[in-house]
Amino acid sequence: MDPLRAMYLRKDQPVSRRGWLRAAGCGFGYLGMAGLLSAGENPLAVRQPHFAPRAKRVIFLFMHGGPSAVDTFDPKERLTREHGKPLPMKRPLAFSDAPPGPLMKSFWEFRPGGQSGIPVSDLFPYQREVVDDLCVIRSMVGEGVDHGAALLQTFTGSSTFTRPSMGSWVVYGLGTENRNLPGFITIKPALSHGGAKNWSSAFLPGAYQGTAIGHSGLKIDEFRNEPIEYLVNRGLTADEQRFELDMLQNINRRHQALREHDPQLEARIEAFELAFRMQLEAPEAFEVEKESEATKKLYGLDDPVTADFGWQCLLARRLAERDVRYIQCTHSYKWDQHGQLFKKHTENAAEVDKPIAGLIKDLKARGLLKDTLVIWAGEFGRTPVSQGGDGRDHNPYGYTIWMAGGGVKPGFVYGATDDIGYHAVEDRMHIHDFHATVLHLLGLEHERLTYRYAGRDFRLTDVAGVVAKKILA
Repeated sequence: MDPLRAMYLRKDQPVSRRGWLRAAGCGFGYLGMAGLLSAGENPLAVRQPHFAPRAKRVIFLFMHGGPSAVDTFDPKERLTREHGKPLPMKRPLAFSDAPPGPLMKSFWEFRPGGQSGIPVSDLFPYQREVVDDLCVIRSMVGEGVDHGAALLQTFTGSSTFTRPSMGSWVVYGLGTENRNLPGFITIKPALSHGGAKNWSSAFLPGAYQGTAIGHSGLKIDEFRNEPIEYLVNRGLTADEQRFELDMLQNINRRHQALREHDPQLEARIEAFELAFRMQLEAPEAFEVEKESEATKKLYGLDDPVTADFGWQCLLARRLAERDVRYIQCTHSYKWDQHGQLFKKHTENAAEVDKPIAGLIKDLKARGLLKDTLVIWAGEFGRTPVSQGGDGRDHNPYGYTIWMAGGGVKPGFVYGATDDIGYHAVEDRMHIHDFHATVLHLLGLEHERLTYRYAGRDFRLTDVAGVVAKKILA
């Protein structure tokens, strides 16, 4: 008799109903184990999309804290004209309990860029150079007025419950073309405002969770070589490592057979297997320093101001070349200017502007932009009224993001906010619509991409979401 069953059948030890069910007959736990093993044979195998995709992969550039739309991509002449006047409407639910300040004009001039003439503020002169490649969406809408809720909704579709992240849904739906690298990698993610929940697979199988490279509290110089050092085991041969891993995985899977659905243990089992395979390809992928001097300069690696985010963007391009399905870079946590907006937004923009433009130019030059969807976004925008003198509060009611490549219209503006930039009033794109549109660009019908859990079929867009077909090229 298997010792696991024997443990439950000992006469001197009480047996719970659940324990008896696990031990009885073949055992439901063993059936669960069989399902795990069969599903785990290749959970990342490439799957056919629902229809022909426009994009094969995603690079998400996340500006944690919430950059101000009316200071970046959504100019408002009325704010300039009525600077200092009271808010001409009832303020919606806000993060701050203090009365709203007066209308506040932008500190930066807006100038048209490229042939499209899309106005971009002087905060982003490098992105102005590539604005003809951008699809600027000025009508984003969410529900979270605090960072935690807004981040969760941006990444998972829910502002209140733990749900699988968008990256996990994408890899679940499409698999990955490179099994020696994770299908979903998040570079220097934030540990605050939800932390790992923002790249978690939640109730999806653990193979689909994001793999974090460092975190936002580390400087690049503190860990840029660590991924390589930790990926290569120089003390054991591949056969010795495989033997050790098989022993460990046998214990883990037997333990899994005794438990209810345990996504953390399941994720650990998959992580061990992935870590073993990653030794074949990951070290070379992370060797950013092997790039040419011209390429490193394009991303700003030669400047201490831009080197950190430039390293993230260049690594993202290298991972995209190697068929990683979903890649996220985080500039964290710097865009939350309740005060000192001019000083801090200027500093923040200087750190990311050149690397972002360099990424767009590099992807385009290598022929990757056409099937790589690049997304630039924060968790919300900021109010058109002042706070704390020269700051702005959170605004989820009408803010700007942009997309590039991957089948979206280049040099195009979608949607609009009201004349002070508070509410989206034209072609509103709720976060559910945003998720539906991203999945559509990847060849996935958001209403068909479901996973049955706890008696219901879940999806990234819950029970909502409309594809923004106007932005499709």
